[in-house]
This record gives sequence, structure tokens and C-alpha cells, in this order.
Amino acid sequence: MATSRKRPEHRGPAELFYNKAEAQKYTHNSRMIEIQSQMSERAVELLGLPEGRPCFLLDVGCGSGLSGDYISEEGHCWVGMDISPAMLDVAMEREVEGDVMLADMGQGIPFRPGTFDGCISISAVQWLCNADKKTHNPPKRLYRFFSTLYTALARGARAILQLYPENSQQLELITTQAMKAGFTGGMVVDYPNSAKAKKFFLCLFVGTTDVLPKGLGAECSSEEAARVTFTKERMRFKNARGQSVKKSRDWVLEKKERRRRQGRDVRADTRYTGRKRRTHF
Repeated sequence: MATSRKRPEHRGPAELFYNKAEAQKYTHNSRMIEIQSQMSERAVELLGLPEGRPCFLLDVGCGSGLSGDYISEEGHCWVGMDISPAMLDVAMEREVEGDVMLADMGQGIPFRPGTFDGCISISAVQWLCNADKKTHNPPKRLYRFFSTLYTALARGARAILQLYPENSQQLELITTQAMKAGFTGGMVVDYPNSAKAKKFFLCLFVGTTDVLPKGLGAECSSEEAARVTFTKERMRFKNARGQSVKKSRDWVLEKKERRRRQGRDVRADTRYTGRKRRTHF
């Protein structure tokens, strides 16, 4: 969950940030439980599962099993994966009904093709945009995650990934890798006009091109806006890049920012960044 001070993913790797103390606090906080339950309910709703039969679902970044609890209540079976041993220990203590496993989603989804009828993820995918180790390359880790997730899902299935994007560039990075892996779909934004209630759900389709669900809390005149907000942000970013002349200051700053998102070492920006050098004869 994003905080008013500093985003959790900026405070260290997930496996270290979610230590024993944080895992206990996260699981016993009534407000956190309520939010997780609401987002899990919405994610399962967006999956569009067939009625009348239980499905087999994957929960990526399952944590202590709060999202899995809702899946179980709906009569479905699930497997959860998380990178935090402390979170999984709490899940075992709570005796969740699903099976849980310790795994790094950036290394891929370790299941056979077509295993799952759907996938949900609550507040996890944005962690892949950080390079917590020298070997981490965010675009490659995102592609590895999405490509193996695509394979692990049955044809016609959906993946609903709730996330807290930091900016439009991060959204572009995530969705680009998802589409590169073969997914179709887009971003569904609930309550787009509310600063507090606004939620982003990346809705991905496997092997089909379904109609993107409508976002909640949007008036009839702005329902379309609630579904394409990311597209507009992405185009705005692309347009800004298109106006940048090669070798100009803006062009240099954009190039440096892309390299930072890839986890590379980049010199800090200064007032001299991109300044044209004098030609000496």
C-alpha cells in the first residue's frame, strides 16, 4: 500500500520490507483488512468467472492470505505465491485454505501451461519496476512475469492486477511488457475523480479480445474516460517525447529517466545536463 510519506517499494526489497513485525501489523490492521477485502472482491468480479462451478485461481503477491480468504469464501480454490517468508508464515499460522509458496514473481510463474482459470494480484506488480539488486532489470523482469503468467493461464482466462502506479511512465512500462507477452486488455480505473478511492486494475485477456469492463464511480458521460485514462496519459507522454529534439535537454533527461527505470547507474541531473558545448577551433 502506498503511504503518504514514502512508498513501500522505495524503502527496500519486498522480502525485507515485509519482515515479521510488518507482516503482523499488515494482517491485524482492521483498515488494511477492509481495503484488501474490497480490492479482492473487485478483482474477482473483474475476472468474469463462469457461475455455478469452482475455479482454480492464482494469487500473485498473496502475502498473508487476505485476498485468498475472499477467493475461498466465493467457493474457488487457489494457490498463492509471495517473496516474503514472514508474510507466508503468517498465512500458515492463519491456516488459509489455499496453498502458498515462496517465489519471486520477477523470475516467472513456475506452473504448467493452462493451469489456472484466472489470476488476481493486489498491490504487488509495481514492485517489479524497482531494481533492488544489480542483476535486476525491470523491463526484463516484467516481461518474464507476464510471459510466464500468460502461459500458466487457460485460454480465455483473465488476469486482474491491482496496482499503485507511481506515474504514467511506470504504467507505460508495465503495460508495454504485458502486451509484448501476448496479453490484450487495458486499464480499468475505479472512481477516477476521487483522490482517495481511485484504484487501477490492469485487466488482461488470454487468447481473446473481450470488451474492457467499465470502471466504478464514473458518470455515464465519463465511463469511457475511466477505462482509457492510462491510454491518454501514455499518449501525452509519447507526444511530449515526440516534441523533444534529439540531443536537446529534454531529450537527454528523458533518456536518462528511461535508463534509471531499467536499473542502470545514471549521473545526477544538474543545470548543465544537456547543455550544448561550445565548439573549439
